[in-house]
Amino acid sequence: MTVSTIKDAAAALRDGTLTSTALTQQILDRAVALNPALGAYVDITSEAALEQAGAADAALAAGDDRGPLQGIPLAIKDIIAMKGAATTANSRVLAPGWGAGTDAPVVARLRDAGAVFVGKSTTSEFAIGLPDATKGFPVPHNPWNVEHTPAGSSSGTGIAVSAGLALGGLGTDTGGSVRSPAAVNGHTGLKVTFGRVPKSGVVPLGFSLDSIGPMARSAWDCAALLEVMAGYDPSDPNAAQQPVPAYTELLDGSVDGLRIALPMPYFFDHEQLDPQMHDAVIAAVKQLVGQGAVSTEVELAYAAEAKDANHIILVAEAYAYHRNNLVNRWSDYGVHTRPTLARGAFYTAGDVAQAERFRRQFSREVAKLFESHDVIITPTAAVPAERAAELSPSKRLSVVSYTGHWNLTGLPAVAVPVGFSTSGLPLSMQIVGKPFAEATVLKVADALQRISDWHLAIPPVEALLAA
Repeated sequence: MTVSTIKDAAAALRDGTLTSTALTQQILDRAVALNPALGAYVDITSEAALEQAGAADAALAAGDDRGPLQGIPLAIKDIIAMKGAATTANSRVLAPGWGAGTDAPVVARLRDAGAVFVGKSTTSEFAIGLPDATKGFPVPHNPWNVEHTPAGSSSGTGIAVSAGLALGGLGTDTGGSVRSPAAVNGHTGLKVTFGRVPKSGVVPLGFSLDSIGPMARSAWDCAALLEVMAGYDPSDPNAAQQPVPAYTELLDGSVDGLRIALPMPYFFDHEQLDPQMHDAVIAAVKQLVGQGAVSTEVELAYAAEAKDANHIILVAEAYAYHRNNLVNRWSDYGVHTRPTLARGAFYTAGDVAQAERFRRQFSREVAKLFESHDVIITPTAAVPAERAAELSPSKRLSVVSYTGHWNLTGLPAVAVPVGFSTSGLPLSMQIVGKPFAEATVLKVADALQRISDWHLAIPPVEALLAA
């Protein structure tokens, strides 16, 4: 890889040391070579990508500079509509031609900014099921160790960013599906405030929880993507009419006086939390404190219950969308997807109503913390990437989770790398902010990445290339 970040590639495109055509061809070659082993893409759109790259080069040469995403190769998650490629949600159930010939608003904005689309990246089926090899879609593998999970549901974009098969891309997040792949694949991923990015043109999972977020190697790269992605669109009734800051210009490296809340019960003392993950996050917090931040140990009430409330609402909303197809096309769903979706049938209206009541109460508890703190910091995950063969839908119910809390409350949260386990798997920290405070969480992430280089590590995929 000649460049690994959007920021560096954008600079090289403008100083003449690199063309988008050359960069795109290099990434396409790498994607084609590695995809059989990694399963990052369900469709690599080589011809269209090279046409976009050529157009970006011509525009830059003519003085038409559309910003740092111009000429940058990106991956688009395969539940997001994109012209020139099918949207399948990695499923045999979604109607053929869903979204055909259209760009979701977020994709249209990236296209207008001159971005290049490498292809449609692999996702968990309908963004919820574990991979089922019998359905004919690529099975995603973690580039740090192919026997381990790349997590979901934005697994393909996470793999692509980590292994250099794209410089950035789109994921969606309903319970952690941007942050979890970012965590286990070793890069940065931002879950935005609910409504910050319009989500029309996206196959829904949880109507009141879904968000589209940027995934890239660095916080700066995610900020550059968000500047283009964010903003109101009338096609999405949940889109917020909030101004869009110049996020990259706000990354000044300063965290002096920043007030960090560390919710110790549940997030830092849970029996399932790997000590290496705990220690890596605490070490990263100490680095921020060394730059002038102030950290305080706090307690966040009802943290354990929040995970369950998010799950109840998620599967209830997902079941509402899939109910008819589950009745009529049960066997067409993947073996792991169908029982997970069907779980929504077993929750009563009272269960969902109570979960919604709890959501409001928990949001008030979180708001109390933000009265005296700027960010909340936790591990992104309790453990490094698990072995793929050991995953199951039932196991998900029993494991601790640190991500769904922020979908439940609709808050922005960014996952950033903070080291590696003794087995060579990435470790990750999560930074949570106030509503629409993406600038703050990105600023903290960027400050950490100015004094560390975990986010720049590239997995040793040359052995896969050789094979």
